[in-house]
Amino acid sequence: MATLDHDAEQLLRELAPQVLGVVVRKYRDLAACEDAVQEALLAAASQWPVGGTPENPKAWLIQVASRRMTDHVRSEVARRRREAVVASWAGMDAAPVVEVEGDDTLILLFLCCHPSLTQASAIALTLRAVGGLTTAEIARAFLVPESTMAQRISRAKQTIETSGVAFAMPEEAERDSRLKAVMHVLYLIFSEGYTSGEGLDLQRNDLAREAIRLTRVLLELLEGDGDVAGLLALMLLTDARREARTGLNGELIPLAEQDRGLWKQSEIREGVKLLEGAFASGSLSSYTLQAAIAALHDEAARVEETDWAQILALYAMLRRIADSPVVALNQAVAAAMVHGPAVGLEMLEELRLEGHHRLWAVRAHLQELQGDLGAAMENYERAAQLTASMPERNYLLGRAARLRG
Repeated sequence: MATLDHDAEQLLRELAPQVLGVVVRKYRDLAACEDAVQEALLAAASQWPVGGTPENPKAWLIQVASRRMTDHVRSEVARRRREAVVASWAGMDAAPVVEVEGDDTLILLFLCCHPSLTQASAIALTLRAVGGLTTAEIARAFLVPESTMAQRISRAKQTIETSGVAFAMPEEAERDSRLKAVMHVLYLIFSEGYTSGEGLDLQRNDLAREAIRLTRVLLELLEGDGDVAGLLALMLLTDARREARTGLNGELIPLAEQDRGLWKQSEIREGVKLLEGAFASGSLSSYTLQAAIAALHDEAARVEETDWAQILALYAMLRRIADSPVVALNQAVAAAMVHGPAVGLEMLEELRLEGHHRLWAVRAHLQELQGDLGAAMENYERAAQLTASMPERNYLLGRAARLRG
């Protein structure tokens, strides 16, 4: 059976949230609309390789998803015997599908961050509906079982459905209250795209690009908001290294060993400009501080020229406003680069990340720098056992094998 080519796959991923936005605007039922759009995407995946991509792919997907929703509504009407509902949906088959100008993705993004949801549920729902992540990927991001996340997403959809909220951009005050969750969603989508937590590929470039695209739209909507500018700067300054992060066979190449000539200077320049604007606006959000750290890495022509002292100071600031075990882990690395591996290892003892592979990978790296090769080898192997990413696992096992000699 013929399969979609890469360009068609990318097109479907880009169009999926836009189509969902149009269908939700018309039918309101988020859960049923998501199912209908998924069926339309499956239909495209089977029909387009044979018949070719339609002239207006978005309208084609909307048409198919709308037909699925029509069938769904008829089924519900018959089951519930509601004549009033029958009348309200009468003549739907004859109504043409209208191509909506613009992109409803951002409206869908804010809808999924409805105030009646907890922030965790809002983020999970948006990752599923807008980001296209699987339930397993979202569960991993939140460090909870997949079954728990599936229930959380299902309850979130039900809450949205029963709330009766209009499919439209919220008013300014409410929009601001949802912005934190929206930004966190975009950050998680980008993070999953930049370093995929499982599978054969280190990166999912489609997700990273979509996160950058949506963040650009958000920044335009909010007219240069400093915190959003900091988030976009972070994405660009990080994404600039993408081409250098993997070898010819998809193997992981750590930051210290990357060919910096492959880093995208256009993204670095744009990211630095956005960062300067964010600081000028007074933004000291966690995203802005992380962007500043990324900029220090990007602007070092050689790894030996990295300003680790300034990076360490920025991590200290970051911990004051957004402390987390992962931030503390990165701070320990910076401290080791400034004060020596013994200091970094001592800081690691305070962390509670025993089940996270990065803790053991960092510990192994610092032990290797300290000359404790036996312990480093064991911890590289332990880290390899804890990651579901094949490129990361292969890299960690390779480090261990090199120490074993």
